[in-house]
Amino acid sequence: MTLEFTPAEGQLGTLERLRVTLCGPIAHLRLSRPEKRNALSDALIQELQSAFALLPDTVRAAILSGEGEHFSAGLDLTEIGERDIVTGLMRSRASHLVFDQIQFGRVPVIALLHGAVIGCGLELAATCHIRVAERSAYFGLPEGQRGIFVGGSGAVRIPKLIGVARMTDMMLTGRVYAAEEGYAIGLAQYLVEDGQGFAKAVELAARIAGNAPLSNYAIMHALPRIAEQSHCDGLLSESLMAAVSESTPDAKERLRAFLEKRAEKVLKR
Repeated sequence: MTLEFTPAEGQLGTLERLRVTLCGPIAHLRLSRPEKRNALSDALIQELQSAFALLPDTVRAAILSGEGEHFSAGLDLTEIGERDIVTGLMRSRASHLVFDQIQFGRVPVIALLHGAVIGCGLELAATCHIRVAERSAYFGLPEGQRGIFVGGSGAVRIPKLIGVARMTDMMLTGRVYAAEEGYAIGLAQYLVEDGQGFAKAVELAARIAGNAPLSNYAIMHALPRIAEQSHCDGLLSESLMAAVSESTPDAKERLRAFLEKRAEKVLKR
């Protein structure tokens, strides 16, 4: 799919470490510190928060990628060397707020992964709803070898993707997963050839943007919470969400279109 993305205007266009372009209902946000392998500094994390807060109301899906050869090689370690306990705690909690804003925000986010997806870069990728990995991507959590611990929500999010045992192995031994291995264990839902990731991400974003907004919202906000509830509580929450979503005019029109054979059928892609 070929679409023309144009630079965002206003405050979105003034960000220094994040490049934002728009194409209809799709936004493309690119980490822009290629000289640092897109290491996540405090300033870049704050710009992520600003960018997602400032997305136009017309945006219905977003793509998050990295400029240069890598998605992100992790936290900018030059900023943590002299931190005391209180500062470290506050910085970690600040990143939690930003990453929660991405996962539980207004629009679904697709992470386009290539090159290094390491440490906090993997934590950031784990906040996104869909991950597309090119074959150049590789995944690692070297915190154990650096004498530190994950602080960007990885201890909560990554085990839900690959399990505690695999994450423990990655952190204790420095094990690195190649793209094919990462795809196989759940670090990405799609695996494509190098250079094809953006086209795949745009294809998925366009499909997502065409969904009913309330359905997307329920999938982003209700589904992960229901998955953590007890059996009985989860079933009740599911029923309430189903009743709310199917009562909207948008849902009723889409159901009519399906029943009248005006809607696209489910086909193997």
